Amino acid sequence: MQLFYNKDISKNDTEITFDKTESRHIVRVLRKNEGDVLHITNGKGILFTCEILVANDKKCITTITNTADKQKHWNYYLHIAIAPTKNNDRFEWFLEKATEIGIDEITPIICQNSERKVLKTDRMQKIVQSAMKQSLKFTLPKLNEPVKFNQFIQQNFEGTLCIAHCEETDKKTLKTVVKNATKITILIGPEGDFSLDEITQSLAKNFSPISLGESRLRTETAGVFAVNTVAVVND
Repeated sequence: MQLFYNKDISKNDTEITFDKTESRHIVRVLRKNEGDVLHITNGKGILFTCEILVANDKKCITTITNTADKQKHWNYYLHIAIAPTKNNDRFEWFLEKATEIGIDEITPIICQNSERKVLKTDRMQKIVQSAMKQSLKFTLPKLNEPVKFNQFIQQNFEGTLCIAHCEETDKKTLKTVVKNATKITILIGPEGDFSLDEITQSLAKNFSPISLGESRLRTETAGVFAVNTVAVVND
C-alpha cells in the first residue's frame, strides 16, 4: 500500500482534490490513471480508499469509495520533549525514526546548554508526515513549536514522568518505569546535558530520573532508544 496524506479530509467528504504538487506526483511520477485506487489518511486515525476520477497532473480528483477507522498499534500516549541537536540532520533522523516506531507528541525544548535554538518547523512537519506515510501509520504525531525549557516545565503534567540525565544519582531503568503506563512524558537533554537547575525544576514537578543504559548516548540516539523501549515493554 502507498499512503497519501491530506489533513483536511473528513468522513463527510465524498471527493478529494489534490493540489498541483501532489497531482503531478500521482499522475506524472506514479503514472496513475482514471480508475486506479489510492489510499489516503487525514492523520487522525482514518483510512480513505479512493478511486481516481480525473487523472490531471494539475488537478487530480478522486471519489471516496470506503472509509475505515484505524486504531494505533500501541495502547499508550507517548510525549518526548527533546533538545534539538547541533547537527540538524541528527534531529530530523530522530523525528523520522520516532514516528516510524510510534509516538504521539514531540516538543523541541531549548535548554541552557542547547547549541541549536532555531528550527525549521515546516521542514520538521514534512519529515514527520513522510515518516507516517512510509511506515503506514494513520495517526500523525503532534509536533509542537520549540519552547524554552523554563516555560515547558511550568505546565501541569499527568501520568508517568521521566527525565534522562547524566548526573550521578539514584535512577531506575526506563523499562521498569514505563511498563503498563498509559500516559508517558520523557525529557531528553542536549549534548551538554540538562543543567543542575533544570534537573531540580524537573524533580520538583515529579519527574523521575531514569537510566537509558551504561553507555552515554547522543541526544537523538537517546530519543529513539526511549521511544523503542516504551514500545517493546508495552507490546
